[in-house]
Parts: sequence; structure tokens; C-alpha cells
Amino acid sequence: MSMFHIKTNRTFTLIRKYGFLFTLTVALGGLWFPKLGLMVIPVIIGLLFYSFFKGRFWCGNICAHGSLFDSVFMKWSRNGNIPKIFRHKLVGITFFGWFSFKLTMKLTRIAGTYGSASFLDKIGMVFVGSYLMVTLLGGLLALFYAPRTWCNFCPMGFMQRISYRFGKKLGVTIITDEKVTVSKSEMCHSCGKCARVCPMQLTPYTHFSDDNQFDDESCIRCSTCVYNCPAHILTLGNEKTAQVLKSNVSIEGYESRQRISAVIKDVKKLKVDVTEYTFGFITPSHVNYKAGQFMLVKIKDDPEMFRAYSISSFNEDGKSVSVTIKQVENGYGTGIITDTFKVGDSVVLEGPMGRDIVVDRGAKKVLLVGGGIGITPFVPIVRDLIENESSVQEFKLLYGVNKEHEMIYTNEFKAFESKDERFEFRNIIAFDEQYSGRKGFVTDHMEDIDLSEYKVYMCGPPPMVNASINKLKSLGVKTENIKYESA
Repeated sequence: MSMFHIKTNRTFTLIRKYGFLFTLTVALGGLWFPKLGLMVIPVIIGLLFYSFFKGRFWCGNICAHGSLFDSVFMKWSRNGNIPKIFRHKLVGITFFGWFSFKLTMKLTRIAGTYGSASFLDKIGMVFVGSYLMVTLLGGLLALFYAPRTWCNFCPMGFMQRISYRFGKKLGVTIITDEKVTVSKSEMCHSCGKCARVCPMQLTPYTHFSDDNQFDDESCIRCSTCVYNCPAHILTLGNEKTAQVLKSNVSIEGYESRQRISAVIKDVKKLKVDVTEYTFGFITPSHVNYKAGQFMLVKIKDDPEMFRAYSISSFNEDGKSVSVTIKQVENGYGTGIITDTFKVGDSVVLEGPMGRDIVVDRGAKKVLLVGGGIGITPFVPIVRDLIENESSVQEFKLLYGVNKEHEMIYTNEFKAFESKDERFEFRNIIAFDEQYSGRKGFVTDHMEDIDLSEYKVYMCGPPPMVNASINKLKSLGVKTENIKYESA
């Protein structure tokens, strides 16, 4: 099973990527040119100023040591759990007190040399020593535990908290402080991805306030969770932004989300690495869901964590649901499910959720595009279009995989095709010389379709989805007629 914490890019700007050069310049260059240490003084003033308005924004976006940990030490770090002792408030207070005492004592001793030629060198050397200590100690902690271990009890971080609290008391942070903000908590997949990528190892998704904001003072506003959110519902925003989102973002497709107690009724192996799980509802005993929606499957209790899977069955009686799961190498969630889920087990679900690929029943022509395991939601979608009344006069499915043996549900789609003349099924193989059917990518097979009146719904890996969006736009399909989910 893969590690809980994920190594991912955290350096989204040049400052964050190369800021560590400042640290090395001061900590190492200062050994020969002590006056370089004087550059730390404006850094301290700057972080105190920023924190008054924006909390620990400096730590996540400007701090040179933070850049060192994220750009350099990340590569060799174990990236394990940060020990609780380093996160304890008492440790932060104690370390801040010790650091302040030592700094005061050194500066007091140097004060007696004021006016001498060596005065500035001695002042600079104090800060050079501090920077070197943080580099060595923080670096060791980064290697043995996690890159940002030091940041949990950093004296500068402690000072920023104090400054931030003053800013909050005076009310200036209402406009200036941009916190992690969720568009609507109802749309959160509770997948824990934000927690798994967080440099400070916080769990935003479990602690959103009533205003849909993450208020933890330890958050360094680095945007790592924003960039990695699979639902794309996180931003950095102030309180006003959060209120606007809360009022204006629609929860269509999520309004029926509920917690469901279920039992595993069937486990069907479709391929070596693909399994279909069928869950029978217990409480409530009946759940209505739409073709194209997905369910959340609980995989962990502490912190509570789910995985989102497209529904691969059709809502015949509302008493059960099936999802199809492809085991991912070193996949955290799929590893738990394939290793531990068995027939008869009790499972907690949440849903139904989603609106992106729920087909507009008023559309005349529909193009469905599935890639890899992203084909699963199209089983109930096609069946629904065939068996239930709609305005759809013509619908096609392009299904692409790399190798022929990766295809699933082809018999079902061929049966649908023979049952309804409105439906056309095209299976496409990208890299299989032995395959005699359609070859290439799904984008190669869009050009012979007049897409002017089509609405398009896609689900597949991001590269396929992105390439398809570009292709569809080049073929004249309007952006508002392209809907998609990433698998």
C-alpha cells in the first residue's frame, strides 16, 4: 500500500522554487561574509508585516527555508508522519522562548562593541548562525520525517501567529486574509487528497467552518491543496469571497447526497486489475440516483476518508448500486478496497453525487467519450438513453484504451448497439499492432462526425480529456456543450 502522504509539486512560483538560494547564501556565504546575515532583519520585518494581514502566508509562499524544504529536501525525504510532539503548542512556545533568550543574550553582548569596525559583522554573524542552525536542524528533520517538520515549531512561525492574532482582533484580516475556501462543502468528495498533500499535514476537508473556510492558524496558504483537489472546488479567498461562493454556487447534482449504510452483495472480477462491487442498501433501503452520477465509498475512519467511483449500474429498483474499480499500482484507496473488501462486509457510502456527465435529456444528439476505466459511467448512461424517454435522436460512444485486453463492458455496449439503431459504439485501441479494428486515439475518430449539433460528455484520464477538449473546440463544438469528469 502506498504512503498516506504524497510527494507533489509545491513550488508554483519562481520565489518558491529558487528561494532556497537566499538561505544558502546567508547560511554558507555568511561564514565568510558575516554582513550577509544582516539581510535576515528585513526578512523578519517582512514576515511580521505579512502575517498581520495574511496569517502564515509568508511561510507557504516566500520563506527561503520553506523553499529549501520543498524544492530540495522533498526529493530525499521519507515524507512520513510529523511526530505529534513537534506539533504540540508547548514545544512551539518553549522553542520560541529559548530562541528569543539566546538571540537577546548574543545581541546584548555585541551591543558593547557599538561603533567598532566589527560591530556589523558580529550582528550579521548572529543571524548567519541562526540561519545555519535552521538549515541543518530543519534539513535533518525533513529527511527523517517530512519536509515541513521544522515549520511546526519554527520561532518565526510562532511570531507570525501572534502578529496574525493582532490583525484579527483589529478586523483587518477580513479583507486581506485569503484562507483555503471550499465552494460548497456538499460537493467535497471527502477523499482526503488535501490532507495527503498538505505540507503541514493538516486535514482541511474535515474542518471547514460554517463559512466554508479552513480557519486553522497553522495553514501556510501554499495552495498545494487547491492545485491537487480532484473536485476542483478549493480556492484561496477572503471572507467576502467565501460568502459569495456560499450564496451563488449551485449544488445541483449534490442536493440528494446522504449517508448510506450498505453491505457488499457481490464482488465480480472483470479483469485481473478491474473489479465490480455491488452494494445493497440497508439504511435507507431505497436510493434514487441518475445515470452519470457517482458514489463515495468509505475506506478509512481516522481521518474519515472516502473514494469517489462512477456508478456502473442502472437504477432499476433503487435497492443497490455497483461501482467498477481499477486497481492502481501503489494506489492508497484502491489498495484498501481490493485488499479488505469482501462479500458480506458492511460499508458506508455517501451519495448520489455529480452532474457533469448527467446527460441533458433535451439534447438531440449526444457524443460520449470514455477512456480506460472512465468507461464505467457510460454503461448506465447508454442503457438509460435506450430504455427511457428522451429527446435524444442519435448518440455515439467512442471508447479508447491502450491495449485490447484492457477493454471492459464491450459485450454490453454491442448488445445496446444491436438493440437501438440510434446508438453507435466505436471501440478504439491506441497501441496494439495485433488489433484489426479501429486504431489510434479517440480524438482521431472525431473528425468524421458532424458535431455541430452534439452535446459531448467525457470521462477518462486527464490527458485524454484535455486532448479531446482541444480537438472538439477545433471542430467547432462550443465550450458550453462539452462536459467531463476525470477518471
